[in-house]
Amino acid sequence: MDISVVIPNYNGKDLLAKNLPKVFDELKNFTEGKSEVIISDDASTDDSLSVLNELAKDHNIKVLLNEKNRGFAPTVNKGVKAASGEIIILLNTDIYPEKDFLEPLLAHFKEKQVFAVGCLDKSIEGERTVLRGRGLGQWQRGFLVHKRGEVDKTNTLWASGGSSAFRKAIWDKLGGLNELFTPFYWEDIDISYRALKSGYKIIFEPKSIVIHEHEKGAIKGKYTPAQVKTVAYRNQFIFVWENADLELILSHILWLPYHFVKALIRFDWSFFLGFFNAFLLIPRVLNFRHKAQKLFVKKDREVIEELF
Repeated sequence: MDISVVIPNYNGKDLLAKNLPKVFDELKNFTEGKSEVIISDDASTDDSLSVLNELAKDHNIKVLLNEKNRGFAPTVNKGVKAASGEIIILLNTDIYPEKDFLEPLLAHFKEKQVFAVGCLDKSIEGERTVLRGRGLGQWQRGFLVHKRGEVDKTNTLWASGGSSAFRKAIWDKLGGLNELFTPFYWEDIDISYRALKSGYKIIFEPKSIVIHEHEKGAIKGKYTPAQVKTVAYRNQFIFVWENADLELILSHILWLPYHFVKALIRFDWSFFLGFFNAFLLIPRVLNFRHKAQKLFVKKDREVIEELF
């Protein structure tokens, strides 16, 4: 079983210098096949390339460069497309693996229906460590509401795009990350949900541990809080319109007046702007929905019921 570690990067020179050697340390112990590391760079303006050139003196690194900043989904898709491994391990630059995280992660792929396996994410948030990596969700008032799940079970609604492994053949069949979600948010939930509705399995593996040391990310450095909120709302709409069964689409439409009034009372103009931006993309959303629906073999209710 060959593996490809794909790491999207944007202005992460310090994180690459600190965390990439730890990735290579873990790959030294992998003897079940070939391994490679691909850095998919999203038009960084810092010294990321200098750091990678220095690391390349001792390690084999494949570097892909975007001519302009394109966002998370296109950058990851580009890296996965160039990968030769059967299994893709996606890691963000601010994440590094603990010792021996590979074996329990890869063991699940012996089952052909497994699409993705998520790691236990020890998320350093201020002075506390939060255990993340397992996700839950419910359809409520016309939207999918998701949350962190406890890490005492192995089922999960999604595998994180920053610390999980994916079977490339199924990734390609699903069409990869939906680039309508560009520049960020909801991409990993979306591809995971499409995989589940298509009959594939997603597993949370608590024995595969990564450390997530949150830094000031590219999103907060480049976008205002209002812009981030607008994108999040827009992508929430896109997710529903792309994935929901007709019964849930009807429920979504019936609940919209409630959400509009609620947003108006809160002066939440980002909600309205998010809806408008999503509405402008409806032709592309419906086109993607048409392709995705051809693979679906489960209803939304079945997907959610299997989590509880």
